Amino acid sequence: MNITRKSLWPIGVAAMAVAMMAFVDFAEAHKIRIGMTVSSSGRFALAAQSGARGAQIWVDDINSRGGITIGGKVHEIELVKLDDRSDKQMVARVYENLIKEKKVDILFGPFGSTLTSAAAHVTEKYGKFLIIWSASSDKIYEQGYQYVVSGSQIAASLLGAPAVKLINSLGVKKIAFAYLDEPFPAGMAKGAAKLAKDLGMEVTMMEKFAKGTKDFSIMLQKAKATGAEAVYPVGYEGDQMAMARQLREMNIDFPLVYMVYASQAQFLAIGKDADFIFSQTLMHPKVNWKVTDGLNREQVAARYSKLFPDAAYPADFQTALAYAAGAVLEKIMTTADSLEPAKLKQAAVDLSGKITVMTGPYKILDNGKQIQMEFVIMQNQANGPEVVWPEAVRTAEPIYPVPVFSER
Repeated sequence: MNITRKSLWPIGVAAMAVAMMAFVDFAEAHKIRIGMTVSSSGRFALAAQSGARGAQIWVDDINSRGGITIGGKVHEIELVKLDDRSDKQMVARVYENLIKEKKVDILFGPFGSTLTSAAAHVTEKYGKFLIIWSASSDKIYEQGYQYVVSGSQIAASLLGAPAVKLINSLGVKKIAFAYLDEPFPAGMAKGAAKLAKDLGMEVTMMEKFAKGTKDFSIMLQKAKATGAEAVYPVGYEGDQMAMARQLREMNIDFPLVYMVYASQAQFLAIGKDADFIFSQTLMHPKVNWKVTDGLNREQVAARYSKLFPDAAYPADFQTALAYAAGAVLEKIMTTADSLEPAKLKQAAVDLSGKITVMTGPYKILDNGKQIQMEFVIMQNQANGPEVVWPEAVRTAEPIYPVPVFSER
């Protein structure tokens, strides 16, 4: 049989094509794709973008080390981010896009319980592992999901415990609650109110407000009229900044005001309206856990400055939560030595109570609910936010009762 050089040409091209395809497959096999959505606009934008920077720090750290070893191969991490515009309806479509079109291996949650609830429904439908970094709603863990794990965000029913313990220790007898009518704020407020009652305090008000509320004057006046010594409104950052301004504008004094986000840099930017408010955080120069996995607080802060020199605000607790969830996820992946969702979930459960990341000890229930990483409580004092609870890491004594507005 006479085979000419010309007749061999197509065979050579085909062989080369197969080799090139194999090379592409080999290269792609060495990159783990992590999908998440980030709000470019809307009420969750500030917190979502801060969290996204934390996730990026985690990816940068892994890749700077050359990747992680799974299944005997070294893998780099690729973070695939899409926009959800703070829209719950959009989240479902975008997470489906991440899974079906972007072909991601594992999903990071979006910001907050409202958006994450929608994401979890999609990831579970397609059998994908979802690591949560900010959603705290207990309801997420009551749906029977198999592959949902909170890497760093403590459950809402437990989230308010440190603040209530501090408030009780200061001798407060009457406390008023208000909350945005959404899963995270409602869960946190109800959990805090239950603990307050269990500790013997009188809950004088339990008021909910609707999404989009701008005028909180009637609600705040009602809380004052109940005789409450402390007011504890739970919403998102914009809600609480508006409340702080209106308390001062209307000269409504409480001996103690607690707002989750009040030690955030963007909250502090409102000036005197933020003075003396109590809050909580996981990211503060004087809060340093002895980590077993991942970077410590100081290292995260340094990498934040390097990667985001033009960021409007420094790293905050959203940054910390997202980075810490990544550090937990890395340990889960290497322990499982697999990207299979069932193996990842089993590794997540097996690691419970055995590791500590920059936001504290990791411990989950079998349904993936985080029960260990308690926030520290801050108060905005003369030299800025100070740690006032727990006593083991306290940097200043809490000021209570706080000065009335007319004497500040």
